[in-house]
Amino acid sequence: MNDQPQHRRIFATPAGVKLGPLDLIAPDTARNFVLQIGDAFFHGFVVHKDGAVSGYVDRCPHTGLPLAQVLDDYLTPQTDLISCSWHGALFRIHDGLCVGGPCAGKSLTSWPVRIEDGFIVTV
Repeated sequence: MNDQPQHRRIFATPAGVKLGPLDLIAPDTARNFVLQIGDAFFHGFVVHKDGAVSGYVDRCPHTGLPLAQVLDDYLTPQTDLISCSWHGALFRIHDGLCVGGPCAGKSLTSWPVRIEDGFIVTV
Protein backbone atom coordinates (compact mmCIF):
# COMPACT_ATOMS: atom_id res chain seq x y z
CA MET A 1 0.00 0.00 0.00
CA ASN A 2 1.30 3.44 -0.93
CA ASP A 3 1.00 5.92 1.93
CA GLN A 4 2.45 8.78 -0.11
CA PRO A 5 -0.01 11.56 -0.91
CA GLN A 6 -0.90 11.84 -4.57
CA HIS A 7 -0.48 15.29 -6.07
CA ARG A 8 -2.62 16.53 -8.89
CA ARG A 9 -0.63 17.65 -11.92
CA ILE A 10 -1.68 20.60 -14.07
CA PHE A 11 -0.38 21.60 -17.50
CA ALA A 12 -0.70 25.41 -17.53
CA THR A 13 0.11 28.32 -15.25
CA PRO A 14 -1.42 31.75 -14.72
CA ALA A 15 0.05 34.70 -16.59
CA GLY A 16 2.37 37.09 -14.77
CA VAL A 17 4.29 34.57 -12.63
CA LYS A 18 7.87 35.85 -12.26
CA LEU A 19 10.11 32.79 -12.53
CA GLY A 20 13.37 34.60 -11.88
CA PRO A 21 16.00 36.77 -13.55
CA LEU A 22 17.08 35.82 -17.07
CA ASP A 23 20.61 35.09 -15.83
CA LEU A 24 19.13 32.24 -13.77
CA ILE A 25 19.44 30.25 -17.02
CA ALA A 26 22.82 30.49 -18.78
CA PRO A 27 22.68 30.95 -22.56
CA ASP A 28 22.34 27.67 -24.49
CA THR A 29 20.96 25.81 -21.47
CA ALA A 30 17.58 24.97 -19.97
CA ARG A 31 16.13 24.91 -16.47
CA ASN A 32 13.37 22.91 -14.84
CA PHE A 33 10.61 24.67 -12.91
CA VAL A 34 8.05 23.09 -10.58
CA LEU A 35 5.31 25.44 -9.44
CA GLN A 36 2.71 24.70 -6.80
CA ILE A 37 -0.61 26.26 -7.71
CA GLY A 38 -3.14 25.59 -4.98
CA ASP A 39 -3.06 21.86 -4.32
CA ALA A 40 -1.67 21.03 -7.78
CA PHE A 41 1.78 21.04 -9.33
CA PHE A 42 3.02 22.26 -12.71
CA HIS A 43 6.24 20.83 -14.20
CA GLY A 44 7.89 22.78 -17.00
CA PHE A 45 11.22 23.92 -18.36
CA VAL A 46 12.59 27.02 -20.03
CA VAL A 47 15.30 27.11 -22.71
CA HIS A 48 17.52 30.22 -23.05
CA LYS A 49 18.78 30.34 -26.62
CA ASP A 50 19.92 33.26 -28.80
CA GLY A 51 18.77 35.86 -26.26
CA ALA A 52 15.22 34.48 -26.19
CA VAL A 53 13.34 32.05 -23.95
CA SER A 54 11.05 29.18 -24.90
CA GLY A 55 8.97 27.32 -22.34
CA TYR A 56 7.41 23.86 -22.46
CA VAL A 57 5.45 21.53 -20.23
CA ASP A 58 7.90 18.84 -19.08
CA ARG A 59 6.07 15.95 -20.70
CA CYS A 60 7.09 13.97 -23.76
CA PRO A 61 4.22 13.51 -26.25
CA HIS A 62 5.43 9.92 -26.84
CA THR A 63 5.03 8.46 -23.33
CA GLY A 64 3.98 11.30 -21.05
CA LEU A 65 7.22 11.08 -19.04
CA PRO A 66 9.33 14.13 -18.12
CA LEU A 67 11.99 14.66 -20.79
CA ALA A 68 15.12 14.85 -18.63
CA GLN A 69 16.38 12.00 -16.47
CA VAL A 70 19.05 14.36 -15.10
CA LEU A 71 17.90 17.69 -13.67
CA ASP A 72 18.03 20.50 -16.27
CA ASP A 73 19.53 18.21 -18.97
CA TYR A 74 17.07 19.03 -21.78
CA LEU A 75 19.32 19.93 -24.71
CA THR A 76 21.47 17.91 -27.09
CA PRO A 77 25.25 18.30 -26.66
CA GLN A 78 25.22 20.75 -29.60
CA THR A 79 22.48 22.76 -27.75
CA ASP A 80 20.50 23.01 -30.98
CA LEU A 81 17.59 20.70 -30.07
CA ILE A 82 15.59 19.58 -27.05
CA SER A 83 16.07 15.88 -26.37
CA CYS A 84 13.96 13.31 -24.55
CA SER A 85 16.42 11.22 -22.57
CA TRP A 86 14.08 8.21 -22.43
CA HIS A 87 13.59 7.35 -26.10
CA GLY A 88 15.69 9.89 -28.02
CA ALA A 89 12.95 12.10 -29.45
CA LEU A 90 14.32 15.44 -30.72
CA PHE A 91 12.38 18.71 -30.68
CA ARG A 92 13.05 22.13 -32.18
CA ILE A 93 13.68 24.77 -29.52
CA HIS A 94 11.62 27.59 -31.02
CA ASP A 95 8.35 25.67 -31.53
CA GLY A 96 8.67 22.26 -29.83
CA LEU A 97 8.03 20.25 -33.00
CA CYS A 98 9.43 16.70 -32.87
CA VAL A 99 11.84 16.30 -35.77
CA GLY A 100 13.17 12.84 -34.91
CA GLY A 101 12.36 9.81 -32.84
CA PRO A 102 9.19 7.97 -31.88
CA CYS A 103 6.87 10.99 -31.86
CA ALA A 104 7.98 12.67 -35.11
CA GLY A 105 5.44 15.27 -36.20
CA LYS A 106 3.98 15.78 -32.72
CA SER A 107 4.92 18.74 -30.53
CA LEU A 108 5.75 19.54 -26.95
CA THR A 109 3.05 21.51 -25.14
CA SER A 110 4.03 25.16 -25.11
CA TRP A 111 4.38 26.99 -21.79
CA PRO A 112 4.23 30.65 -22.81
CA VAL A 113 7.03 32.69 -21.22
CA ARG A 114 8.79 35.93 -22.12
CA ILE A 115 11.53 38.23 -20.91
CA GLU A 116 10.17 41.30 -19.14
CA ASP A 117 12.51 43.84 -17.52
CA GLY A 118 15.24 41.20 -17.26
CA PHE A 119 12.97 38.57 -15.69
CA ILE A 120 11.43 35.41 -17.11
CA VAL A 121 7.66 35.77 -16.75
CA THR A 122 4.75 33.50 -17.70
CA VAL A 123 2.37 34.83 -20.33
